[in-house]
Amino acid sequence: MSLVAGSYERFIWGFKIKTLIDNPDGTLTLVPLFSYPSHLSQIKTVAVSGPVVASGGTDDTIQLYNLSASSSLGSLHDHSASVTCLSFYTPPHLNFPRNLISAAADGSICIYDADGFVHLKSLSVHRKDVNDLALHPSGKLALTVGRDECLAMVNLVRGRRSFYCRLGSQASLVKYDLSGNKFFMAMGEKVSVHEAEDARLLFELENQKQVLCAAPGEQNGILYTGGEDCNITAWDTNSGKVAYCMEDAHPARIKGIVVLSKSAGATGGDDPYLVASASSDGVIRIWDVRKAASGNVTCLAQAQTKSRLTCLDGSSVKSFKQPQVEKSDPKGQDATMEG
Repeated sequence: MSLVAGSYERFIWGFKIKTLIDNPDGTLTLVPLFSYPSHLSQIKTVAVSGPVVASGGTDDTIQLYNLSASSSLGSLHDHSASVTCLSFYTPPHLNFPRNLISAAADGSICIYDADGFVHLKSLSVHRKDVNDLALHPSGKLALTVGRDECLAMVNLVRGRRSFYCRLGSQASLVKYDLSGNKFFMAMGEKVSVHEAEDARLLFELENQKQVLCAAPGEQNGILYTGGEDCNITAWDTNSGKVAYCMEDAHPARIKGIVVLSKSAGATGGDDPYLVASASSDGVIRIWDVRKAASGNVTCLAQAQTKSRLTCLDGSSVKSFKQPQVEKSDPKGQDATMEG
């Protein structure tokens, strides 16, 4: 079980989460794996799937890493603007991603085959920056929101934009729930909950201050958000109400939240209970949320990177055959994601 964070100072940070066997209360420790100046400028996004890590920055590149070996796999240079979003598609039965989807500040997205990281296709989706990207659990669709105040849907099988509409205001985040039946959009301090089938609005969740990050829980319709208020709020998206709130989870604004699911190694019961968060003051914390509803939240571990963190993601780590980044120019290929 590992966490990866990116920073404003162009460093990427990797940590392995270990249980202290001699500690009966289940306290964890964050063991540093690597700290590396991987980009020429600010890192804006990281994505992790199994043993593979990708990071995107304002130097217009995507850097790839083998998390198991703490080594570089190479870089991708198919964008001509800052890389703003990254997401892996990993089928449920696999431990290695099938595809990587990236988005950039010029409104474009790129689709890659993760076997060799072959560039399959680029397409223009927004007129301005893509703020966020969400993959449907099926891997066939993606939602994007941009600085042009629009929501778009991309058919990843055909490699084309299939839907585009104006929202009226700029959304900074878009996320699917784990079932793919709902999606969420953050606009300032509000988070809207929508039916995925027809985009019908179900609820508007009113936060105290601007929401900067969000992550869906595995069960019970929980959505975790963090941001300028320094709190981690768990929303019940079935009722539109706050399930519980971890006030002052960090002394600075929260820039990343990861739900460490059973597939990422969570143990100790039928339900996952570990949530990780990162703040702009450089601190990463892991929380036990089993008793959060009663106000008893425990910080199990923390690490200080002494960097201005910008993003966070996490995954399990498994051994694998190291892929090679495709060196040739495959832009003429027509293939996109498998259905």
